[in-house]
This record gives sequence, structure tokens and C-alpha cells, in this order.
Amino acid sequence: MHPLRKKRKKPGINILPLLDVLTVILFFFLMTMQFRQTRTLNLLLPEIQTAGTNLLTDKIILSVDNEGQILYNNVLIEEQQLSDLLKTAASINSQAQILVHADEQTPLRTITWMMDQCRATGFRKIRIQSR
Repeated sequence: MHPLRKKRKKPGINILPLLDVLTVILFFFLMTMQFRQTRTLNLLLPEIQTAGTNLLTDKIILSVDNEGQILYNNVLIEEQQLSDLLKTAASINSQAQILVHADEQTPLRTITWMMDQCRATGFRKIRIQSR
């Protein structure tokens, strides 16, 4: 061995800083996780014989089949009646949500016409429900 040569250290990976970072990340996730207990009750609700039906809801359901038949909250209506019913509903609550159910074979022009009728009467919260 030559007297002027220094001994070199063997190359290696220092894993202590890696463990420090991993510990900080683990601590961060533990502190930000939300532990919630979900509880469900198996309830059988009582039936009220004298209660009336609530005609004013915050959701209007429009259904249309592939033949163009329109249901307004599960009541069969004609196309001409839709605009009048929506105007009446908008005068009561224009913030109500419109939920459109359409058969998969329903032409797109029918669905867009219904949505245009909703917007023309002042409704802005319109959703199309799919499977």
C-alpha cells in the first residue's frame, strides 16, 4: 500500500433522514384523518293514518319515456301543460331542484326541450338522473 493514499469510505445510503421524513408523513396523516363511528339503527317507523300528503316539495321530478309521454311528479301530463305547471311551481319556489328521469331510448331533443322549459320558467338547478 502506498503511504500517500488515503483510505476511502465504502459508499452507502444513510437511511436516517429517510426515516425522519417517513415519520413526519405518518404523523401528518394520523393527525389529519377523521375517525368517525358510523351507527345505524334498524327502525320501523310508525304509520300515520290521518296525515295528508305534502304537495309542496323542494324537488320536482320530470319523467319521459321513449314515446314522449311526460310525467310531472308521477302524474301523466301533455306537453302543453308542462310550461304552465313549471310556471306555477316557479312562482311558489324557483329554487327547487328539477330531476329529469329519461328512458335511454328517449330522443335527446325531447330532453333538451324539457330542460329549456325549466330554464325559461326560472329554474336553474336541473339534473338528469341515470343508472
